[in-house]
Amino acid sequence: MTESPDTPPGRRRRSEGGGRARFRGWPERPAGLLWTDRPGPPRTPPRRRLRAAALALTVAVVASAGLGWAVWTRLNGNIRSDRATERELEKYESERPPAGPKGAQNILLIGSDNRGGGNGEYGEDSGTQRSDTTILLHLAANRASATAVSVPRDLMVQVPHCKRSDGSESEPQTVQFNWAFAFGGAACAIRTVERMTRIRIDHHIVVDFTGFKNMVDAVHGVQMCLPRPVRDDEAHVSLPAGRQTLDGEAALGYVRARKSLGDGSDTQRMARQQQFLAALVRKVQSNGVLLNPMRLYPVLDAATSSLTTDAGLASIRGLYELVRSMRSIPTAHVQFLTVPRTEYRYDPNRDQLVQPDADRLFGRLRDDRPVAVVPQPPAREAVGGGDGKAGSPGRGGRPAPGGSSTPAFPGSTAEHGGCE
Repeated sequence: MTESPDTPPGRRRRSEGGGRARFRGWPERPAGLLWTDRPGPPRTPPRRRLRAAALALTVAVVASAGLGWAVWTRLNGNIRSDRATERELEKYESERPPAGPKGAQNILLIGSDNRGGGNGEYGEDSGTQRSDTTILLHLAANRASATAVSVPRDLMVQVPHCKRSDGSESEPQTVQFNWAFAFGGAACAIRTVERMTRIRIDHHIVVDFTGFKNMVDAVHGVQMCLPRPVRDDEAHVSLPAGRQTLDGEAALGYVRARKSLGDGSDTQRMARQQQFLAALVRKVQSNGVLLNPMRLYPVLDAATSSLTTDAGLASIRGLYELVRSMRSIPTAHVQFLTVPRTEYRYDPNRDQLVQPDADRLFGRLRDDRPVAVVPQPPAREAVGGGDGKAGSPGRGGRPAPGGSSTPAFPGSTAEHGGCE
């Protein structure tokens, strides 16, 4: 087909060979080569590109899920569930206090001085264990406050008959509190605390020496300010005076030191423990541990590797929900105090509850009503707290300053933990 004389210039026309029309002035193309086949990088069809992107995304999701599942499984597997304690408590359900207000929680924290496992360097393993530290932690239902109440190991209490590890039963008796854990483990300690306070214990956590050290190391140490040097060969600690960051080993020695500091009382040791825990709370909240997975994982790994808990907390989900519910509590409302106590009338080296102050404190916590803390008077030992003797800071329950009707007890808050 030839071009008509009437065809306007620049209009496409068919070639004489019947090929595709071209614009005038374009160069001749080689035979058999289309203009769409001009040299250049090969193009991937759109559908193939979408399939490749989807495959890459799927691989990334599966890999992340696999890593997350591995982490979850590891942390879950770390925790030891204390089924024996739960079975023992079920046998005495009829004598236990009723549950408290909905949403409020009472957790018994027990620091075990068991010398077995990795704890042998802190003393000879006699085959028994005692509660080196015991704290009743009350979480308000609205999570506006957390109150940690220390129970002195030398407090004289009524311990019920408890099942021993060999299957025999101990007799009911009045002895110092830390014998309850030695007699019948966590179940006996829980029943003793519930009998003394009439507060239902919802959960319990037992942590040993090694676990405490690992948790402190996981947050890269805790800063403390020591007004004088601390040296205690039995507690394996030697620290200079001044501002310093305690690693796990030093922190454990600091909170265990007793005989070489002040008057050697457990009261002063509890004050140091409360000061350290306040500093630890500040450290965890201030450096974003709870909101940063990279920082949270080492803490969870260290914590779960050394915890024995009831079934309700014996999972990452259970512990996460507990921590999540606490992370919004202001440090000023994380309170530390000790049960009101004084010198035991039959032995000056033991303690007894001060009444009615102790019952007033227990009643407020049992009903999920607020309590306040006021700074403790200056102690005779600068590193510790009050001496716990009659007429000393062991008493409490008086109205808080400023005309408030909330009873106040000698104590401290996490707002001023460490060197603050």
